[in-house]
Amino acid sequence: MSKLFPHVFSPGKIGTLTLKNRVMKAPQSSGMSNIDGSVTERLVRYYREQAAGGAGMIIVEYAYVDDIGAKSAHCHLGISSNEHIPGLAWLAENIAEQGAVPAIQIEHCGRQKFLGTQPIKAPSAIPWPKLWDQYGTQAVPQVLTIDEIQDIVHAFGDAALRAKTAGFKLVEIHGAHGYLLTNFFSPTTNHRTDLYGGSLENRMRIYVEIVRDVRKKVGPDFPVTIRLSGTDYEPDGFPIEETVELARVLEREGIDAFHISGGDHHTMIHQVSPMAIPVCHNVWAAEAVKKAVSVPVIASGSITLPEYAEEIIASGKGDFVGLGRPLWADPHWPEKAAADRPEDIRPCIRCNEGCLERTFFQYKAITCAVNPTVSREGELDITPAANPRRIAVVGGGAAGMEAARVAKLRGHDVTLFADGKLGGLLHEAAAPSFKSDIKPLIAYLTTQVEKLGIPVIEQHAEAADLAGFDAVVCATGSKPTALPVPGADKPLVHDALAVLDGTVEPSGSVVVVGGGLVGTETALELAERGCTVTLVEMLPQIMTGVAATDCLAYQERIAQVDLEVLTSTSVTAVEDDATCVRGPKGAATIPADSVVVAVGLTAQHDLYDELVEAGTEAYLVGDAIAPGKIFDAFHTAYRTALKL
Repeated sequence: MSKLFPHVFSPGKIGTLTLKNRVMKAPQSSGMSNIDGSVTERLVRYYREQAAGGAGMIIVEYAYVDDIGAKSAHCHLGISSNEHIPGLAWLAENIAEQGAVPAIQIEHCGRQKFLGTQPIKAPSAIPWPKLWDQYGTQAVPQVLTIDEIQDIVHAFGDAALRAKTAGFKLVEIHGAHGYLLTNFFSPTTNHRTDLYGGSLENRMRIYVEIVRDVRKKVGPDFPVTIRLSGTDYEPDGFPIEETVELARVLEREGIDAFHISGGDHHTMIHQVSPMAIPVCHNVWAAEAVKKAVSVPVIASGSITLPEYAEEIIASGKGDFVGLGRPLWADPHWPEKAAADRPEDIRPCIRCNEGCLERTFFQYKAITCAVNPTVSREGELDITPAANPRRIAVVGGGAAGMEAARVAKLRGHDVTLFADGKLGGLLHEAAAPSFKSDIKPLIAYLTTQVEKLGIPVIEQHAEAADLAGFDAVVCATGSKPTALPVPGADKPLVHDALAVLDGTVEPSGSVVVVGGGLVGTETALELAERGCTVTLVEMLPQIMTGVAATDCLAYQERIAQVDLEVLTSTSVTAVEDDATCVRGPKGAATIPADSVVVAVGLTAQHDLYDELVEAGTEAYLVGDAIAPGKIFDAFHTAYRTALKL
């Protein structure tokens, strides 16, 4: 323990006051390096802000160890050459200047190469299914030879030495998440019959060789940790018992701490869990490893709130907690937790819209749905307004409260008009039992409005009510779109939002019309309450435009309940006890006690139009521009408030 933050293990109660030094930034790709893997000023600004928030250690995102097959993604950080050292040193210095311990993770992507270009190197010629779907035979890995394996082993050791030379105080070997080392460890991806395949001893051989090479090159006193998946959650993958045995072996080889998570990219909902998956999803695996080793264990994975971190440390399930997405939502999470201000932490809602979707599937740098400043550090800072003015914000949903918050912080005199409870449609979004992550976001926004002393006028604002304000931000949201078929006005027809807010409680047989995000979530919620549900979607598939992890998680839930999905099917009419549809097999009638409509939302911008016509300075934010996601509400509101 003496090598790994001795100050953390001081006597005394492990609680809020000591949590700061037990929280660290878990590494996740940012997409902000240069194309050659070198450090950019943008990356330095980003990590400087992450380090300024009170985390005890910042583990910099995975850096590729060789220039052959290790690089995983666009603008991926490199540590494959001495040419990378100057930039890495610059990065390490900036992290240390903010009071955090600079560390870095090193990796080889194996078969999970987002770039989709050869060479893809792996122990066996078994492609990642997503890449196969996208690139076909080009996604099939080239099988590593023994000599190539040894080259990779040495590349890890050389990379670790570069990290030490650059000024990092710890190096973490990435042995999890479906990258190269787990390609060897998992029977799913390792079909070799030589000394690197088959038995557990053979499948963990490359781990042992890499740890030995790293230790030889960095010396006995330099901290070396490793990240492991408790399991890859594959049907024929590796169980926790094998990971525990691997940990025991690696502890004997000199590993100083284990960083435990889970899953691979094929089972991504267990690696980067969406809100439909329970919080602290992989902590059970950290606890299992901790029982088997004597060195510290870092627990990670969906530890979104301080209360979860406190419980993990207090119960002995982990010695540290690693935060990835929560430090994107609020880089000052550790600082606020240490100051006993959890209500001021902007919570991660595990939507994966600004982070996972952008980096993995859109080839962009990361950001965060609820924190627009991530990856734009120094560009979108809240600064005092040159001329403070009287600002009216109309609408108490996410966009309205965020616009009011930022405008108030800039020094404006802000009044918020809300004709319903603060939070708007966030309440309906949080209604399904599997979306409880949104409730802390409602509490955070409401608390900030209260703490900033922003007056809330509980009324529907008309143009006349806004006379005397210098500018008006219209966060007037959207309203449900009606179902345009005969019978849509019958008593059995209800809007999905009325179901989600509890105004209507359907039972028996229910037809949900519309398989987008709202329709799918409503159908799932009703099915899990015991209804017999048919979900009707006119497109060839449901959940178009929904985050990939949500799609995977919801598909798993759909398979477990009484929910039939009809795609490429349109509703033609609603009868007193049934819904008429037309699909690939022709016309049909579905018995229904209730019909729930989720065919979209329509932006409400009449007030904005009236104000602009009258010459008033006005702005649209959130759903009032176009129905969107929480991401759109926060980003449009934040940027608009910076213009005021």
